[in-house]
Amino acid sequence: CGKSLTIRSGRWGRTGLFDCRRRWLEEALIHNNPSDAEIAALLRRVKTFAVVGASPKPDRPSYGVMRFLQNHGYTVIPVNPGLAGKDILGARVYGSLEDVPGPVDVVDIFRQPEAAYDAVQVALAERERLGISVVWMQLGVINEEAAAAAQAAGLTVVMDRCPAIEIPRLL
Repeated sequence: CGKSLTIRSGRWGRTGLFDCRRRWLEEALIHNNPSDAEIAALLRRVKTFAVVGASPKPDRPSYGVMRFLQNHGYTVIPVNPGLAGKDILGARVYGSLEDVPGPVDVVDIFRQPEAAYDAVQVALAERERLGISVVWMQLGVINEEAAAAAQAAGLTVVMDRCPAIEIPRLL
């Protein structure tokens, strides 16, 4: 996620910098991501990612991940209400998942953590029509309520991970 957090640790109150994806944060999470083997199988099975929070700016993480996914054979559907009808990386942008004609295997959320729950609710409402089977929340997008709602509805949830990191690591 590129952020560091300063925390107090140890008996003497020493201060240390820890990458926000380190073990101490992961242990604090309630949601358990699928195993590496399950994520690898998921990445082999899925074909289409709807990227919620897609950006046309090359310096934004969503743009780089979309380009990476396209370069690795996945179909990418950008979703951004402010860019509906335009193109990002040659793909038409939709204003909402409700506007996407489908199919969609993975809803990949590039939104602030507090907005992830609403994105998941739309994904749940559209899952039958679009064929959604996975909700993927990007690095730093940690929303336990959203993860619990998606899991309770039978979707696979990957949280605080990035497919552009997991694909080369696992496949």
